[in-house]
Amino acid sequence: MTEIPEQLRKRLTRPAAIFGGGVSGRAVAEALSHSGSASVIYDEKGENRVFGETEAKRHDLVIYSPGFPQPHPWLLAARRAGLMCLSELDFGSLLWSGPTVAVTGTNGKTTLTEFLSFAHKRAGQNAIACGNIGLPLTAIANTATNATFLAVVEVSSFQSEDLRYYSPETVLWINFDEDHLDRHGDCETYFRAKYKLVERMVPGGTLIVGESVVAYAKQFGIELPEHTIVAKRGDVVETLPEGSVFQSWPQQENWALAVRYAEAKGLSRQSLEESAKLFRLAPHRLRKVAEAKGIEFWNDSKGTNFHSVYAALAQFNIPVRWIGGGKWKGGDLKHFVQQINPRIEAAYLIGETAPDLQKFFAKLGKNARCYSSLQDAVVAATKDAHGPMAILLSPGFSSFDMFNGYAERGLVFERAATSLCQRL
Repeated sequence: MTEIPEQLRKRLTRPAAIFGGGVSGRAVAEALSHSGSASVIYDEKGENRVFGETEAKRHDLVIYSPGFPQPHPWLLAARRAGLMCLSELDFGSLLWSGPTVAVTGTNGKTTLTEFLSFAHKRAGQNAIACGNIGLPLTAIANTATNATFLAVVEVSSFQSEDLRYYSPETVLWINFDEDHLDRHGDCETYFRAKYKLVERMVPGGTLIVGESVVAYAKQFGIELPEHTIVAKRGDVVETLPEGSVFQSWPQQENWALAVRYAEAKGLSRQSLEESAKLFRLAPHRLRKVAEAKGIEFWNDSKGTNFHSVYAALAQFNIPVRWIGGGKWKGGDLKHFVQQINPRIEAAYLIGETAPDLQKFFAKLGKNARCYSSLQDAVVAATKDAHGPMAILLSPGFSSFDMFNGYAERGLVFERAATSLCQRL
């Protein structure tokens, strides 16, 4: 049976309200059920689609999923009624007994989270990757043996913006750049949402950051703790493990963080390098998925912000036909187009941002066309291509205007690429 901490028990004499019926919400409901506590899931697409003053009177505790921003009407109604409101990550941390490493950043979080878990396991230690990576901390906290594990937790700004209880022993903040402005409003608010992890870190904990984090902290007048370790790409670029995923430009920053982490935690460099040579990237993270007649098809569907597109394009020394666009998350589209324009041969645009992107490309004289489907964009790019050339899906935007997620978008691209290669 899951042990509910004392500070929550008095709030569970009545059913807890869970906001969001996805992976996080279901994990919370299961944990509460294991503890003998009742819950009600509220979801705008589920059975209970309304939460207001009347519903709030039935509960004393709300646990909400990352998709709920702080100004959401349901959270406002709950707080007005005096309910205790916890994020799923906070709730899971109250159930978790073992140490945790928090991994955040604008890009590279999933890779570094998975790699550190992999490296710890190869070194004979119990470790598990969780958090924003797809497995909520609450889900693994349900196990009776969690005190024997190290939880490597990927943490997004959506999860960190209102932290109250989660206190990691180690925080790795890879990088920072413009993203999620539709949620946070401006870059400084986005930065401060991530900085909550630093504020919540246990006294004397280990903080390792990338160079861009230092630069933005200075820009916003935020002083990083005195003991902060700065991981510099230049310090490790000459010693990248041969044949590893970290040899590519976008992953070198992750390797710099991993090296500094290993030094701080006593993991041997040899063990880390051996793990790096065996480690493989998660699907839909900048990898070649097909090739024919010198035309390469690269899937980077997980690249959902501007910084990820810049990093992906830096990988290529052959001409690139770029497929991009999607659901807008805020940010300067004009500046984004100006940045990538010199690096691409042509743009094949999809999703709700396609018309605006096309307008900015047109002002720069770049060939850019809009397509109603990803398949059509891939077909058009292939017809225009001649080897050596790369057709790159690195959208720079969310997938939710056209797909259920970046994985579905990536699969559609891969299927189209494979089919076209068979005809070339």
